[in-house]
Amino acid sequence: MENGLSSFWGPVTSTDWCEKNYVYSSYIAEFFNTISNVPGILLALIGLVNALRQRFEKRFSVLHISNMILAIGSMIYHSTLQHVQQQGDETPMVWEMLLYFYILYSPDWHYRSTMPTFLFFYGALYAVVHALFRFGFGFKVHYIILCLLCIPRMYKYYIYTKDVSAKRLAKLYVATLLLASICWLSDRVFCKEISHWHFNPQGHALWHILMGFNSYFANTFLMFCRAQQREWNPKVVYFLGVFPYVKIQKPKSQ
Repeated sequence: MENGLSSFWGPVTSTDWCEKNYVYSSYIAEFFNTISNVPGILLALIGLVNALRQRFEKRFSVLHISNMILAIGSMIYHSTLQHVQQQGDETPMVWEMLLYFYILYSPDWHYRSTMPTFLFFYGALYAVVHALFRFGFGFKVHYIILCLLCIPRMYKYYIYTKDVSAKRLAKLYVATLLLASICWLSDRVFCKEISHWHFNPQGHALWHILMGFNSYFANTFLMFCRAQQREWNPKVVYFLGVFPYVKIQKPKSQ
């Protein structure tokens, strides 16, 4: 890593990753870490179009939009390696997990207004605190805790879902998450060793790509489960035989 390298954006003030800076352009600090967010944006756009076309609840449109915002924020962060832009990447990560928490737990929440109100103020307070203080390890611990809080509900949805194709989506979600985590850890822990290799496998860029698919699989699975709850007769169908999405059939009264 080339800490403090001067460029169009100035010296590096954010967390630097295991990719040489400004190799391909003076305007893009980490080229592969930047462009690797494109698949996530496209996948979120596909999910958004499907959610709007079939008139899913607004929560899913917001979820897909949040995925796009997160990927765009990551692009800006990795292209500049500036502290403010890093915060602009990390804060939406927390907001996105709060949204997942709402989608997962709200169907069984008896007081409808309390959960979104609490999550909104929690997200707003976190944004202010994160803007004032520079979190490092604390951010990672906080984010992992939010992720862990979602796992029990995801598992409950999985065991209560009988559809084989929907279960396959959940398995793909777990598989991509594990592979992405391995890539992230390898890039972070073994950076010194990787820097001496003739070829950098770009573990953090692979993390972005895999997490783009991970979010898509998670969103599609949750859309299927929600459609089941609403009795919309959901089915997982495949575009061109390989790309999964949820197709529903609402009762005429809806």
